[in-house]
Amino acid sequence: MTDTELRASFARVRTEVGKAVVAQDAAVSGLIVALLAGGHVLLEGVPGVAKTLLVRSLSQSLSLRTTRVQFTPDLMPGDVTGSVVYDAKAGDFEFRAGPVFTNILLADEINRTPPKTQSSLLEAMEERQVSVDGTTHALPHPFMVAATQNPVEYEGTYQLPEAQLDRFLLKLVLDLPARDDEVEVLQRHADGFNPRDLGGAGVTAVLGADDITAARAAVARVGATPEVLGYVVDLARATRQSPSVKLGVSPRGTTALLAAAKAWAWLSGAEAITPDHVQAMLLPVWRHRIALRPEAELEGVSADTILRSIVQQVQVPL
Repeated sequence: MTDTELRASFARVRTEVGKAVVAQDAAVSGLIVALLAGGHVLLEGVPGVAKTLLVRSLSQSLSLRTTRVQFTPDLMPGDVTGSVVYDAKAGDFEFRAGPVFTNILLADEINRTPPKTQSSLLEAMEERQVSVDGTTHALPHPFMVAATQNPVEYEGTYQLPEAQLDRFLLKLVLDLPARDDEVEVLQRHADGFNPRDLGGAGVTAVLGADDITAARAAVARVGATPEVLGYVVDLARATRQSPSVKLGVSPRGTTALLAAAKAWAWLSGAEAITPDHVQAMLLPVWRHRIALRPEAELEGVSADTILRSIVQQVQVPL
C-alpha cells in the first residue's frame, strides 16, 4: 500500500468506528495517533460515554486482538502480566501469559487498583516486554494500552503517580454527548443496536498489523525543521516557568509531542510538521504531564487553561 492508500484506509477506520460510536471523532483520531506513534492512551470520562466500546470498535476495524481487564482493589500484578505455575503433567514449571499479551490492552478503571498492580504495566508500556521470575517475554506487535478512569469518583481509587502518567502518550477526555448525538444513540438502540455485537453493527476490518507497521515507518519519515523543534522546546520551557505550575513538561514530554505531531502531520498528508500540528496535539499530550500548584487548583485553574494560555504567549516561528 502507498502512503496515500494507507491514509485513506485510516479515514475508513474512523467510518467503521462511527458505526458503533456516536460523536467521538476526536477520541478516535487520538487513538489512531497513539497507535501510529507507538504510544498509549488514557481515556477519562464519566461512566457510559462509550470508552470501552470505542476501544473495542477500533480494535475490530484494525483486525487486532483486544483483551479487557477490569482493574479492582484485589487485582494482583500476576493477574495482568502472567505467572509461573507448576504443571503436574510435565513435572515442571511453566509460564502462563496474562492478558497483557495482546495487541490492545483495555485497562478498565485503572485507578481502582493499588499502585503495586498499576506499576506492573510500567515495563510492558515502556519496553514492550514482561519479566517474570528472571525471564523476559516479548509482547505482541503492535501493542498499546488504552486505560480508562472516572474523573468524578474518588472513593476506593488510587491516583496514578506522575511516573506512570508520563508513560501515556495522550490523555483524551470524553465529554457527555450533545442532545442531537444522544438522540442518535437512543435511535440506534431503538433500531436494535447491540454494543456486544460489533459484527452485527457492520464494523469490519480495514487494516491489519502489517499495515500499521508500514504506516509507522511512513510516520517516522515525516520531517521537522529546527525552527519547529525550537518551538516545541519553547512551549515546554514556558510550562516550567508558569507561576501556576509546580512541575512542568519534561524532555520526555517534548519527544512525546514531537511523535504525536508527526503522526498527525502524516495523517494530514504533510511531509513535515508545522506549528499547527504541534498546537493540535499539545493539549492531549501535555495535559497530564504538568502538576499545578495547590493555590491554582483552589482557584479552579485547569491544565488545559494554562496550556492554551502558553500557546498564545509563545512566539510561533514563521
